[in-house]
Amino acid sequence: MKVGVLGSGLMGKEAARDLVASTEVTDVGLADVDINRVQQVCDTLPSSKLSAHQVDANNPKELAGFMKQFDVIINALFYSFNEIVAKTAIKVGVSSVDLGGHIGNITDKVLQLGEEAKKAGVTIIPDLGVAPGMINILSGYGVSKLDKAQSIKLYVGGIPLRPEAPFEYNHVFSMEGVFDHYTDPSLIIRDGMKQEVPSLSEVEEVHFEKFGPLEAFHTSGGTSTLSLSYPDLEELEYKTVRYPRHAEKFQLLVDLNLTRKDYEVDVNGQKINPREVFLKVLDPIVELGDKDDVVLLRVIVSGLKDGQPTTFEYEMVTYKDQATQVTAMARATANTISTVAQMIGNGIIKEKGVYPPEKIVPGDTYMKEMAKRGVMIKEM
Repeated sequence: MKVGVLGSGLMGKEAARDLVASTEVTDVGLADVDINRVQQVCDTLPSSKLSAHQVDANNPKELAGFMKQFDVIINALFYSFNEIVAKTAIKVGVSSVDLGGHIGNITDKVLQLGEEAKKAGVTIIPDLGVAPGMINILSGYGVSKLDKAQSIKLYVGGIPLRPEAPFEYNHVFSMEGVFDHYTDPSLIIRDGMKQEVPSLSEVEEVHFEKFGPLEAFHTSGGTSTLSLSYPDLEELEYKTVRYPRHAEKFQLLVDLNLTRKDYEVDVNGQKINPREVFLKVLDPIVELGDKDDVVLLRVIVSGLKDGQPTTFEYEMVTYKDQATQVTAMARATANTISTVAQMIGNGIIKEKGVYPPEKIVPGDTYMKEMAKRGVMIKEM
C-alpha cells in the first residue's frame, strides 16, 4: 500500500517512522509547506520508501495533487485542516485519518461527510490520537463484548517520569490547548443524563503500576464522540491524570483570571490579555524538552453480559523510547494513527463512509498491532 503523511512535525515524523518499518507499505510520502523541514525529517529516517513533498494545505490544487498519489492519507496537520483534508480525500477518492480536534466542532463537521464518503468509496476516521483515539477504540471493544453497556470511565495522563516544581507537569502539546481543556466545561453522562461539569473538578485519587498516588479530574473534550455513539449509557466521564495537587494549583490560576481569553487589564495605558502573557511565562517552565515522559491510560467499560454485571478494563503504561528518544506520547499517538491507516490500506477495515474510532476499529487487532510496536495494552 502507498501512504501519504501530511505534516512533518513530531506526530507526522513518528507516523512515517512506523510506516517505513512496515512490510506491507511500499511507498511513504511526507509532505509539508516547508520542504527543508520535510527533507530534514527524511534524512533522519533513511528509507528508499520515503519521499519528501512540498505541499501547501491551504492550496486545494496542491493538496489534491499530493493526496491522489496514495491509498491512504494520514493527516498530522493542525486540527483546523481536518475538514478540508477530509473533503479533498472524498474528492480524489482516497481514504484518510486524522488526529482529531473537537475545538470549533471540527470532528463533527468531518462526521457529517459520511454519505459523501460512502458514495466515493472511501473510509475516513477522525480522532485517532490517544484521547480521543486509543480510548475510543478500547471503549468500543469493551462495549462490543457486552450485551448492554452501562458505564464508560476514562483516565488518561501524559506526565513527566521525574516531576519538577512548581506544577510537576511538562507539556507534550501546546499549553494553550491545555488551558482550553482545563477551562472549558466537561461533557459527561450521569444517571443517564448528558450534562456539563466544571473542568478541574471532582478530584479523585488513582494508582497505576509504579505510579501513585496520583490524582484525576474532569477536563473538556475527552469524552469525544462516545456520548453520540452510546447515548443510552448511564455513566460516561473522562478524567485527566496528574501528580497530586496539580488541579488545585491550576484552579488558583483560573480563579485569578490568568487563563481567560475574554479578559484584559490596563498596564501603562496598554490593554493586555493576562492569558497571553502567562502562556509566554509558563511555556519554557513546563516544556518537556529532552526529559522523560510517561503516558498512563485506563478504560473501564461496565454493563451486562448474559444478564450478569460485567466489567472490561484496559490499561496502558508507556515510556519514552530511550533508543530513539521518541516521547511516550508520540509513541502512543503516532503508532495509533499509523496502525489504523494500515488497517484501512490492507483491508482489515472495509466499511466505507465516515466513522468515529469506536465504531469501526477492531480493538483486538489494534491491541496486537500496538504490542508489536512496544505499546502494551493490558486487558484486566
